[in-house]
Amino acid sequence: MIDDVVKVVLLALIEGVTEFLPVSSTGHLIVGAALLNFDAMLPPVFEIFIQVGAVAAVLVYYRRTLREKTIALPSSSETRRFWLMIALASAPVAAIGIIFQQLIESLFFSAHLVAASLIIGGVVILIVERMPRYRSAAVEAPMDVSQVTARQAAMVGLVQILALVPGMSRSGCSIVGGMLAGLSRRVATEFSFFLAIPLLGSATIYKFVTTLDTLGPDQLLLLLLGAAFSGVFSLLAIDLLLKYISRHSFVAFGYYRIAAGAFILLALPSDFIA
Repeated sequence: MIDDVVKVVLLALIEGVTEFLPVSSTGHLIVGAALLNFDAMLPPVFEIFIQVGAVAAVLVYYRRTLREKTIALPSSSETRRFWLMIALASAPVAAIGIIFQQLIESLFFSAHLVAASLIIGGVVILIVERMPRYRSAAVEAPMDVSQVTARQAAMVGLVQILALVPGMSRSGCSIVGGMLAGLSRRVATEFSFFLAIPLLGSATIYKFVTTLDTLGPDQLLLLLLGAAFSGVFSLLAIDLLLKYISRHSFVAFGYYRIAAGAFILLALPSDFIA
């Protein structure tokens, strides 16, 4: 049990650090669980449920903003429009995820797919960061996440469908979609944070409810422990990421994804990653 607790804390660290970075937390958790030989519960229960910590981190970090937008909902058309944009951007991936749930879960633990997705996503990030059209659009982009337009939200929602492929990254797809739609890096990133609330929250609740009767007391304890540590690490990661992108681009993450994907491909023949 102690050995499993240590592994859970390490995986929570991986989840917390990578959930909001454009590097695929799911891909890192799949590889991390394989390296740690973590088999305390069937996949993808742990990998999905642990994301509730990331949702809690967003709720805590933006608690004042969320409280204001909740209170103002009945009287403010701008606030109602903000939540409508969140729903618009969330709808495509939610609908596709429900329809193709079994297919997605059958692909969930393909290390080859994760590696390929990491590399492809990294190349896309490098291309987007070098697009003159994006650079000029970003300068004129709204400086507040409440000003995201329906066209921009729809673009984010469509690109985010790719995040259903393990290794592509939900945050990465939503950020790239926002950048392609003309949002600044910070607005695209913050919009991605808010999208995590309905998307990760609903996925976590669904997976927990549908598998609750298969989980023992020890497994439930590990799930709650992982979620708690994930929340702490995610809260730190949100703050650090916002500070980082205020001075840097996402280029480093693009190169990291390519390197990580190449490492996985090279490690597979040696059975270093099961």
